Amino acid sequence: MTDSLGEHVYNNIACTRCGCVCDDLQVTVQNNRIQRFSPGCTLAESWFASFRQPQNSISARLLNQVVSRELALQHTADLLRQARAPLFFGLSRSSTDGQRAVCELADALGAMIDTTASLGHGPSIVAFQSAGESTSTLGEVRHRSDLVIYWGCDPVISHPRHVERLVDAAGEAVPEGRRGRRLIVIDTAKTATAEIADQFIQIEPGRDFEVLWALRLLIRGQTLQTASVGGVPTEVLQDFAEQLKASHYGAVFFGVQLASGPTGHGTVEALLRLGTELNRWTRFVVRRMRVPGDVTGADSVLCWQTGYPFSINLNRGYPRYNPGEYSAEGLLARGEVDCLVLVGGERVDKFSDAARNWMRQIPVILLDPEGVEWDFPVAVRFYTAVYGIHRRATAYRMDEVPIPLRQILTSELWSDDEVLRAVLERVQKEESHTPLPSGTPA
Repeated sequence: MTDSLGEHVYNNIACTRCGCVCDDLQVTVQNNRIQRFSPGCTLAESWFASFRQPQNSISARLLNQVVSRELALQHTADLLRQARAPLFFGLSRSSTDGQRAVCELADALGAMIDTTASLGHGPSIVAFQSAGESTSTLGEVRHRSDLVIYWGCDPVISHPRHVERLVDAAGEAVPEGRRGRRLIVIDTAKTATAEIADQFIQIEPGRDFEVLWALRLLIRGQTLQTASVGGVPTEVLQDFAEQLKASHYGAVFFGVQLASGPTGHGTVEALLRLGTELNRWTRFVVRRMRVPGDVTGADSVLCWQTGYPFSINLNRGYPRYNPGEYSAEGLLARGEVDCLVLVGGERVDKFSDAARNWMRQIPVILLDPEGVEWDFPVAVRFYTAVYGIHRRATAYRMDEVPIPLRQILTSELWSDDEVLRAVLERVQKEESHTPLPSGTPA
């Protein structure tokens, strides 16, 4: 819809600024710039504000020197062709198209692929493989749940509309919305979400595992022979266990905090097994709170392209999976990578000093939108169009539901899938003899 001022109003636009991928936004565009949007969201505000200014026309740089896209593509192909152990990392700021392009190029090169999940919810994925998962869509939680638990996460800050859309909203089985639900927060310290909860249970840091197994005992009718577990009085845990069993439909959302530490996978597995146990009495689901972007899509695409969700090695001509051995952090820290392709440079700040030091010694190729800058040297830098803003695409919500992304602005920049497929074409050709700028690394 276009009005007399030349403004175009787009309805039902999806936002990838957090794992909720809310797809009910109204965005107003004028002169190829975003003017305003609704409903309000603190994360979306900063995201859409970056598209209120004209876009830079620079498409690529070599060693911080502006060059043509063609020269950057050819140099990237040369670097990858010469590499013996290239690694592709990131993918969370991409979409299904970009993630498929990574798989195609990595397969042609015999490269390794890892996603930001290995620095976040990777232990959760390992736990799912051991214990299974009682799951659902977010829509099912909205329409059926009468008990919602946030464990080790603070969605009021990290996912601002999560409570609004799932806890406060009316559902088919909960027509009164928030009044028909009980909200419980479990964390090591009081959070913004705890302030609005019906009950806050504070546990000691690093004691989630013990609390979870104590709850399993209690719902089985066993008695705890101690006054408290993890800093929580036994009578509080007993009451909580009874609430879990008495709910008609319960849902627990847990954060990456639960998956952190050397035994994070064991803690998440304990929560998953608690969820399975509760399904003997009621309907109960367990869901992760995912980080911004399309990391859920990266898990899904890699699974149906290679059979595995992250930490994959293709150097034998078939996929091998081993978190830790083939995870980006370990590969870089051990110096086992000779060329790094960052399809989105997010989470690089989470690498260890050893991993970041090795990044400074090898060619790094970065694909990221304009305005995203990093403090590590980059051999080739591609400025890319943004999915859901400049390109149509598909992103996966945190519950693995694919959400279509629409184009609302135009851009002469290429998306990361266009860049990667152009590189693949050049990799598959005879070695190029295109002259390179003076000082460019071979």
